[in-house]
Amino acid sequence: MNDIVEALAELSSLRDREALDFKLVALLRKFVATPLDAIRVVTMAGEAGDQRWLTGACLLAGQTEPTRDRVWVNFNTLPRSSDYPDRQACAMGSEIQYLGSAPYFTLFPTDPESKAPSVLEIQTADRLDTSGVNLVVNVLRIYRNLQGLLDYGEKDSLTELLNRKTFDGAFIAATLHDSQRQKLAVPDRRLAQGGSYWLAVLDIDHFKRVNDTHGHLIGDEVLVLIARLMRASFRFSDQLYRFGGEEFVVLMRCASATDALGALERFRTNVGAREFAQAGRITVSVGYAPLTPDDTPGAAFDRADKAVYYAKGHGRNQVCSYPELVASGELQEAVEESHAVDFF
Repeated sequence: MNDIVEALAELSSLRDREALDFKLVALLRKFVATPLDAIRVVTMAGEAGDQRWLTGACLLAGQTEPTRDRVWVNFNTLPRSSDYPDRQACAMGSEIQYLGSAPYFTLFPTDPESKAPSVLEIQTADRLDTSGVNLVVNVLRIYRNLQGLLDYGEKDSLTELLNRKTFDGAFIAATLHDSQRQKLAVPDRRLAQGGSYWLAVLDIDHFKRVNDTHGHLIGDEVLVLIARLMRASFRFSDQLYRFGGEEFVVLMRCASATDALGALERFRTNVGAREFAQAGRITVSVGYAPLTPDDTPGAAFDRADKAVYYAKGHGRNQVCSYPELVASGELQEAVEESHAVDFF
């Protein structure tokens, strides 16, 4: 009993989603009495009609450490959700699923009400016994509570996009992943190949006028709808943030400058085509810039912010590239001493 209490205490101390999923599968493999062949946490990612299974943690018999799909995995290499209908049913419902004969699969919904439903999948040679099922159910209750606390701390309460304080860590993790990918002796073809990272700042045009004319409740409704359009316009792996007020940020990986511009133009067009119930037509101005080697969150944001400031000062409702503005002489590139980050 003391061992499992200590394991749960360690689980509750974690503040990182990847670490939380890793600890969950390791804890269950250790304490479920029935030997486990495999245990996975899988999440449905993508838009309706083309959803895939993204693995958040996988621990196989004989493995000492869990593995997972990277955030920037090539989406088209992931298994389609429709190829696993039992997972789908479990993720979208609230019932435990018991599948097949040996090997047996027991599926547990982790959070059916989430916008990205996920499943805990346990594979065993023998059917998971009642005590094992009860243990998993109770541990998942704690896991859901911890996920809720993470959501509360990491997400903007109005739009449910990521908030400002999570940005720096995600920025560093993304750029570190890129450098590690380049060092792989045998490249992982499931990772998004080629391309680079881009940071975009999105600003709602004349948002103060919306608040002054229609009130802050209508202004909040516009912010919520803009967030929904962001989710619909960008890919599942693009990281979407609300920095405060009418300012939003996107961190994305694209194969080229043309692809980055295309994604941002798609969003701008989707916003312009939408009729907002009370506020009427809304437009957005966008500035974007590529990340550079040894970049910092502040320096990258500053470049994209200069581009969006230019867009707002030159007609609004447009997407402006910081490198192109510098090349054309419209902006002067800031001279920065160093963007190197010391981790130790």
